[in-house]
Amino acid sequence: MNPIVSTILISSLGLGTTLTFIGSHWLLVWMGLEINTLAIIPLMMRQHHPRAVEATTKYFITQATASALLLFASITNAWTSGEWSLTEMINPTSATLALTALALKIGLAPLHFWLPEVLQGLDLTTGLILSTWQKLAPFAILLQLHPLLNPNLLLSLGILSTIIGGWGGLNQTQLRKILAYSSIANLGWMITILHYAPNLTLLNLILYIIMTLTTFLLFKTFNSTKINSIASSSTKSPLLSIITLLTLLSLGGLPPLSGFMPKWLILQELTKQSLFIPATIMALMALLSLFFYLRLCYTTTLTMNPNPTNMSSSWRTKSNHPTLILLTSATLSILLLPLTPTIFMLIP
Repeated sequence: MNPIVSTILISSLGLGTTLTFIGSHWLLVWMGLEINTLAIIPLMMRQHHPRAVEATTKYFITQATASALLLFASITNAWTSGEWSLTEMINPTSATLALTALALKIGLAPLHFWLPEVLQGLDLTTGLILSTWQKLAPFAILLQLHPLLNPNLLLSLGILSTIIGGWGGLNQTQLRKILAYSSIANLGWMITILHYAPNLTLLNLILYIIMTLTTFLLFKTFNSTKINSIASSSTKSPLLSIITLLTLLSLGGLPPLSGFMPKWLILQELTKQSLFIPATIMALMALLSLFFYLRLCYTTTLTMNPNPTNMSSSWRTKSNHPTLILLTSATLSILLLPLTPTIFMLIP
């Protein structure tokens, strides 16, 4: 792709997200989401491959449906209350419609069906943008709307997402689909606690973005899209395979890694709110997610890629990948748990 075109598209992504962050008028927020969607579509299609075109078409139809529903929710609220302000959504029907539209935009269960298929059709770089940056604008709206949303609906969406995210990733062999179901499960944790402690939702979102960034960068460094293709990583780069192991365990929420922090705090808050059954279900579903992360860890570090004598060995050429970004994100993905009190004080 032409560098000028790439710069314009990435700038438009930033502009759309910024408009949604700063906007308090529903039309301005909706416009930011639309700019975001339209900017990523050419990036998704840059491969000129049938799978990429199919994924882009599915993504466009899904996002257009969600945007229409969101616009309808804001117009309905303006019709009944006369207010276009984001935080003045006093009509409960409009608030439920807005939550449904945003759940469809980010891929919450049961509106998640598009996410694994779309992510599977993209390359790792665009998949990284879709899994991280594209979640920011909808969550900015959800964090502002959280007192107005139905807590029972949020809890139901969150628990269903953790269940489907845990079960769905068990039988997958494609890394991008595994990361898609991982995303659904993590979004479930964020949505469950949104009404009771929005600061924990923000903390979980930040850590999820850091850990997903690290995982995508590692898979891009190994040039791997399937489970069996990462088996050779331990022979090519032992250090990176150890970092991959720790990052995947952190995504699974295993102590003493960074990913344990949000799960621990969310379960603690749910028990404070006397929501013992949802907390138990989510803890059990976290074990399911941990199982498919352990499958990846086993393949990455404990298996050897079959290498017959007639196969050409891969050269250890100099890597052109952004090692500084990878090093920083990997450090944050693994070592943040001791700083939990400090981070909790910094999150408003």
